[in-house]
Amino acid sequence: MPDAHSARPDRLFGTDGVRGHVGTEITPELAASVARAYASLLREADPSPVVLLGRDTRPSGPELSAAVREELCRCGVQVRDCGVIPTGALCLLVREHGADGGVVISASHNPPDSNGIKLVGPGGHKLPIALQHRVEDLILAAASPDDARVAAACSLYPEAIEDYLGIILAEFAPDSLQGLRVVLDCAHGAASCSAEAAFERLGAQVSAINCDTDGARINIECGSTRPQALAKAVMAQGADLGVAFDGDADRAVLVSGEGGIVDGDASKYILAMDLRQRGLLEPPLVIGTVMNNFGLERALAAEGIELERTPVGDRHVVERMREAGAQIGGEQSGHIVFPGTLIGDGAYTALRLCEVVARSGRGLAELARPVRKIPQHLVNIRTANHAAWHRRREVRDEVSRWEQRLDGSGRILVRASGTEPLVRVMVEAEDPALAREAVDAVANAIRAACGEA
Repeated sequence: MPDAHSARPDRLFGTDGVRGHVGTEITPELAASVARAYASLLREADPSPVVLLGRDTRPSGPELSAAVREELCRCGVQVRDCGVIPTGALCLLVREHGADGGVVISASHNPPDSNGIKLVGPGGHKLPIALQHRVEDLILAAASPDDARVAAACSLYPEAIEDYLGIILAEFAPDSLQGLRVVLDCAHGAASCSAEAAFERLGAQVSAINCDTDGARINIECGSTRPQALAKAVMAQGADLGVAFDGDADRAVLVSGEGGIVDGDASKYILAMDLRQRGLLEPPLVIGTVMNNFGLERALAAEGIELERTPVGDRHVVERMREAGAQIGGEQSGHIVFPGTLIGDGAYTALRLCEVVARSGRGLAELARPVRKIPQHLVNIRTANHAAWHRRREVRDEVSRWEQRLDGSGRILVRASGTEPLVRVMVEAEDPALAREAVDAVANAIRAACGEA
């Protein structure tokens, strides 16, 4: 089915901030203009707002971060610079300190030559869409809060990582992971500064790969989008499980001791079942997105638990969790959200899953086994007209033809990426050959109608 939540071509922000190629799409000048507009928005509510600033390890991070920091201070915003820090950690600290907002310089799971700018609002949550659009309008209008009397102060926040660890570890019993053997893959990203300490302090025996801060290799053949190297390390070391983070460490994909990949679908199932067994899954509901595999929906339904889908993006998951009072939600990518904070953090997610493994005495593969994935085939088409595919009748007709053919045996999803100039075509079907045939047919229709960049 087509995804109605398509990126607007006149908008700067996608589903997860501003992203693009460094030097062409993402520049210090753009970073400064975003900071200037954000300062104008913040100072409408508070003449002396306080913002936390952080980044991942990419080579372009220091320059872009400096541009944001200097412009915010010039515009009267007090900045506390956390340096390299996971996105979820900065969001939790914004909430903990009651700051007015935050800025993260990161392109998440994307390669080193990309970067991005994420804006965080009060409470550590993404800005509401309406305020995000206000920021975009202020950027286009070249707005500047020239009424700032004096430049505000900027200070370093070297205790940020330690304060973050204090927040997340306070929710676990001491030694709750005692004896668990874990391999961590930090993707040369932000998790390198904190993940090992988090697991070790709860008693886990930790081995680390790609856990340095070499941002020139961030996400390259490692991390949550490439967990195969982690799987080999887990099996070679005889570990109980492994955890792979992405560049800004808001995602966690796990690997079982047998080398099987446990993504966000299986993670949500494990967490939901643990909550239900302890009488804490009320309502019996899990919030996911349109990308969650139908195998998760069937596994939950067999236990009397409903899977409700939202458009792609943790913003939509958070909104629906808040409305429904759901106890667990998240994306297939491994971005999981809990109701206490409604903030996704990869290390906290992984610790919660490892706690279930340790407490249950069961292996990760056994806990995830009921989620039998339906074959899923995904193709990304790079096109300059990625947000307008649904306006082409020939594409809509091809999608409709395959929806009718798959009726009852699978589903089709076509959507414009909110972070890259891509149209994503995904088909699930019990017959993998049929899924590939459907994806290829729809992808060819999009290439013919919209062109391929």
